[in-house]
Amino acid sequence: MPSIALVDDEQSILTSVSLSLESEGFHVDTFRNGVEALRALETKSYDLGLFDIKMPKMDGNELLAKVRSSKVEKLKDMPIIFLTSKDQEQDEIIGLRMGAADYIKKPFSQKLLNERIRTVLRIHLNRSHSNTEKNNIKQFIKGDLILDEDKQLCFWKDIEIELTVAEFNLIKSLAQYPGVVKDRNQLMDAMYGDSIYVDDRTIDSHIKRLRKKFRSYDKSFDQIRTRYGSGYSWRD
Repeated sequence: MPSIALVDDEQSILTSVSLSLESEGFHVDTFRNGVEALRALETKSYDLGLFDIKMPKMDGNELLAKVRSSKVEKLKDMPIIFLTSKDQEQDEIIGLRMGAADYIKKPFSQKLLNERIRTVLRIHLNRSHSNTEKNNIKQFIKGDLILDEDKQLCFWKDIEIELTVAEFNLIKSLAQYPGVVKDRNQLMDAMYGDSIYVDDRTIDSHIKRLRKKFRSYDKSFDQIRTRYGSGYSWRD
């Protein structure tokens, strides 16, 4: 049974999210602030952390920094998903650069959150296995794009681009078959699997965010092509 540390200063979030996760087979401990959570994180083993960003006493980014610098070896590698508000994009970027695995905006679909958690846990487990099987390294290279599938790292022209798990899966799905148009449903399946349904227009938001990330390092980036009425493709 995977164990999750849920940290949020809103009691309604702690109650609703923990009940939903526990009904899905997770064990959940809840904390109202980062100080309280850090004490537990350093004494008890968790498989994943769900951190709100804006909290009293210690915000999510500060808590993440302390987790990553901890003397507890397992804690350093624990995957973290941020729960964020709509106006916290800069905080999200900081968190991702510090090593957060993903983020999800409030208000969120509990079904989507559950699936994101499963995806992050699965990737973390695969990454842990790859560290003990050093000869089994997978890299995907397409022109200036390099995807390290074991470490979930993305490089464009030798520059690392910070991506969430969903964004990594989206780029890989497009770049695997240059010129082939993928519709929104196909891309949603690549990002989240076919076990959940979310609004297919979510893809448009992810594409917009991806372009912004790549163009912040390379203004000429134009690999993701919009095929109006059909979907998206990777420029051949």
